[in-house]
Amino acid sequence: KMLRKLLKVNKTDAEWRAELTEMEYYVLRKEATENAFSSDLLDIKEKGTYVCAGCGTPVFKSEHKFDSGTGWPSFDREIEGNVAF
Repeated sequence: KMLRKLLKVNKTDAEWRAELTEMEYYVLRKEATENAFSSDLLDIKEKGTYVCAGCGTPVFKSEHKFDSGTGWPSFDREIEGNVAF
C-alpha cells in the first residue's frame, strides 16, 4: 500500500492546547491513552467518517467499526493511504 504524503502540521504547544480538548491534547500530543469505556465515540452508531482531531484527516469509516469488547472504538480497516502504522 502506498501512503499519501504525510501532512506535517506545525503548531505551537499553546495552539494545540487551545484547539484540542484536554483529553485530545494528552492522547495526540503526549501519547497518553484515555481510560477504557470512557470515549464519547464508543457508542456512536451513526454512519459517517471519523477524522483526526489534530489535522482533520479522514481515518476510519463507520461501516468498519465494531465492538471489540476492549472499551475503545475499534475498526477493522483504515482509510487507505491516510493512516501510518
